[in-house]
This record gives sequence, structure tokens and C-alpha cells, in this order.
Amino acid sequence: MIELYTASTPNGHKASCTLEELGLPYEVHAVDLSTGEQRSDAYLVINPNGRIPAIVDRSADNLAVFESGAIMIYLAEKAGRLLPTDAAGRARVMQWLMFQMGGIGPMMGQANVFYRYFPEKIQPAIDRYQNECRRLFEVLDRRLAESEWLADDYSIADIANWCWVRTYKWSGVSRDGLDNLDRWLSAMKDKPALRQGIQVPMKVDNILEDEEAAREFARNAGKIVQR
Repeated sequence: MIELYTASTPNGHKASCTLEELGLPYEVHAVDLSTGEQRSDAYLVINPNGRIPAIVDRSADNLAVFESGAIMIYLAEKAGRLLPTDAAGRARVMQWLMFQMGGIGPMMGQANVFYRYFPEKIQPAIDRYQNECRRLFEVLDRRLAESEWLADDYSIADIANWCWVRTYKWSGVSRDGLDNLDRWLSAMKDKPALRQGIQVPMKVDNILEDEEAAREFARNAGKIVQR
């Protein structure tokens, strides 16, 4: 049994979506970021970096794994799916996984901070990160003009990038004119396992449709960011 420590964020969804897609049994522990639970002594034993997600594999001598990308790799290898075993196939998946971890995630995360969470609007910073996100979206679009999936076959690379790119509205980033990216986003959204994974540990998709909910979410997130 896998124990998943998570919250409703793109990085958290990377883990839950992977678990759902692989069909691995797991138990959810919702981590309350607003109270600083992720920095508690008990949690730091599992993840010394004090972030989510993290997992504990009770069937593997209580092995704890943190960092969302490392979790995805571990789970894919455990299940023998979504990550090729040949060197070339594995490299293709890894490069697009690292593209998300080193580019899409950090840039969209910073766009969120300056566009949504900081009390003062620093326009050059907003422009910087939103423009870089758009550039990265264009990289994905060009790749998806060549292939149905990022690494030829459907893999953890698609899941990792989708969990972030799907939140483009929250980051204030346009996807206008990116037809290949749109096709891929639609195909990913149609996967039942992914639809289930983004409900873990709770549904937050309605925040863009409810202005007051969006403001409240941003206020709470801003408090966490500024601690």
C-alpha cells in the first residue's frame, strides 16, 4: 500500500494522477499547507524539504520518497508502465519530465506568485514569467505537432506537464493559436484516471468560475508564499 501525503496543487496532482493511471492502491493523507503542517517534525521525517507531495511505500520497508518527479519515476518503475525500459525510450520520457520540472513548473509557479498572490502588482515580474510560460507552451506545441504524446508513447512526461499546463488560466497565460497543445490537453482531460487524480485530496477546479472563491484561494495561498 502506498501512503500519499499531498495537497490540491499541480505537484500534488502529479502524484495522485500517476497513482490513478497505474491503478496502484493508495491511501490519502491531506497535508494542510495553511497551518504549516508540511513543516511539522512528523512530516519532515518523510520529506526533509517540507513540501508536498511525498509517499511512503509500506510494501517496500516503509520507503519514503519525496519530490514529485522522483515519485512518478518510482511509481512507474514499480508498476512497469508509463516509463520505457530501453535507454532511448527512457531518455525521451526523462527529458520531457525534466522540461516540466525545470521549466513549466517553476515558471508557472512564479507567474502564480506575481499574478495572483503578491499583494502588490509588480508588472515587469508578471510579464517576465507569463511570457516565459508562453514560450514554453510554444515548445510543447511544436513537439506535439510531431507526435501524439510528448515522448512518442503516453507516459509520466505527459502527466507531469498536463498537471501544470491545465492551470494556464490561473497563471494568466494565453494558449491562443496553439492547436497542437489544445488537442493534447483535450486528450489528457478525457482520461478517466486523470479526472479522478485531480480531485485528490479535494476538488478545486471551480475557483476560476467563482470570483469570491478565487480571491479567497489567492489570499490563503499568498499567506503561505510569504511565510
